[in-house]
Amino acid sequence: MKHDSIAAQPVIRAERFVLRPVRQSDAGLLNLYAGDLRVARFTRSLPHPMPPGATEAFIARAQNGERSEDVWVMDGAERGLSEVLGVIALNRMDRNQSEIGYWVAPAFWNTGIASEAVGALIAANPQKADTIFAEVFQDNPGSARVLTNAGFDYIGDAEAYSVAREAKVATWTYLKRLV
Repeated sequence: MKHDSIAAQPVIRAERFVLRPVRQSDAGLLNLYAGDLRVARFTRSLPHPMPPGATEAFIARAQNGERSEDVWVMDGAERGLSEVLGVIALNRMDRNQSEIGYWVAPAFWNTGIASEAVGALIAANPQKADTIFAEVFQDNPGSARVLTNAGFDYIGDAEAYSVAREAKVATWTYLKRLV
């Protein structure tokens, strides 16, 4: 299935930052933050420690015109914040559905950055999804609050493998209908 080219991925404005496509120049900060165990342990896919080349491979996937996942950097540079506050992504699923995922650098935890990013991405709905799913590890109640505050409904428990933890972790699954 052919997807939109990287040029078609929009820049989305939030109040304190913009969501913009990933750039090569993000590699250093992405590696620093994603390589932090406090971030990696709350994701499915981030390894810890971060192996050489992993960040560059992530950037290449994010910039691939045939990708199934659109990735944005939360960039606060124009407001005097870090150029990389975190990452948020939408993975295309079948039946006009998407799955949202995000992480925020620990220095910006508990500042509303994740809530603002999720709200801006949902409002823009760049993939024109009818439904957006999300899952969070059950030991990450802050991320669950971000979703419920954005209008997501809890739909059940499951489990997912965490590369950083090298284990299956209990999850809560959420969905938000947009139509």
